[in-house]
Amino acid sequence: MNYELIGITVLWVFLYGYLIVASIDFGAGFFAYYAKLTKQDHVVNKLISRYLSPVWEVTNVFFVFFFVGLVGFFPDAAYYFGQSLLVPGSIAIILIAIRGSFYAFENYGSKKSHLFMFLYGATGLFIPAALSTALTISEGGFIEETETGVHLLTGELLRSPYSWSVVFLAIVSVLYISAAFLSFYAKKAGDTAAFQFMRKLALFWSTPTIIASLTTFIAMSQHNSRHFENMLDLWWMFGISVAFFLGALWLIYSERRLGLAFIFVMFQFFFAFFGYGAGHLPYLLEPFITISDSVTNDTMGLALIIAFIAGLCLLVPSLILLMKMFLFDAEYVKGKK
Repeated sequence: MNYELIGITVLWVFLYGYLIVASIDFGAGFFAYYAKLTKQDHVVNKLISRYLSPVWEVTNVFFVFFFVGLVGFFPDAAYYFGQSLLVPGSIAIILIAIRGSFYAFENYGSKKSHLFMFLYGATGLFIPAALSTALTISEGGFIEETETGVHLLTGELLRSPYSWSVVFLAIVSVLYISAAFLSFYAKKAGDTAAFQFMRKLALFWSTPTIIASLTTFIAMSQHNSRHFENMLDLWWMFGISVAFFLGALWLIYSERRLGLAFIFVMFQFFFAFFGYGAGHLPYLLEPFITISDSVTNDTMGLALIIAFIAGLCLLVPSLILLMKMFLFDAEYVKGKK
């Protein structure tokens, strides 16, 4: 059995789940601060708070599953990614801790603080920017292995157009995904003012998202021609992604079937994300880690596959139940309980 291919596919599903769920969360925090800064917090922040309250604590479950599984399936990843991502990874962890702490202070404290809201909103952009470093260095050219270990070439990373294009794409994608979902959520809540506010933001951030995607695609052609050519062979996946993007944009613009519009957004990123991942194979980190050479033994691989598929089967229904009980409960979504 091809355990390594099954394993990386399961892990990529978890990472995709984190991409969607965390993007909604991160973007919502930024929009809450933006609304407060522009004195429109009375329009949208109650809606955002109703969404964040039941889900903010479970957002990182997908993230934890992915990295535990990555190290379990591909032990070499701990050595190479662990050393090269020591600084950006530590920054991301600190930002996640700050975000969680200040969310609690802002929402459950007796006093509201502009500083707490700023930190909560700012970390919503800095965290995806920091985490995107992992995808950037996986393309190769940003780390070197010496007798003393693996070292991140910080100067190369900071000077690379590809690196900055990935950061830009990560930030605008977060804002677009979040705005698309919150538009749907506001519509379902019957909150016209919040819906119009979020709808305008969804339409606004759609353009930078598609521009950033094209910019990253072009930058990759200059940085990693092998990956770029593999992605060209998978052009149909990216074509489907663009079709879903246009469908979602039309539905949001015409103010109808917002739930379907967000499903289209999810499929847009699903095909783009899996097209990117498939094009990257067989490498996890060029040129050091491949899925065939670095995979764990068959017994461990089978056990991990069973465990993670079981975890996925438990996690997804749990999120659906959470949404039914809270997010899409008829009274809760309208703020009646």
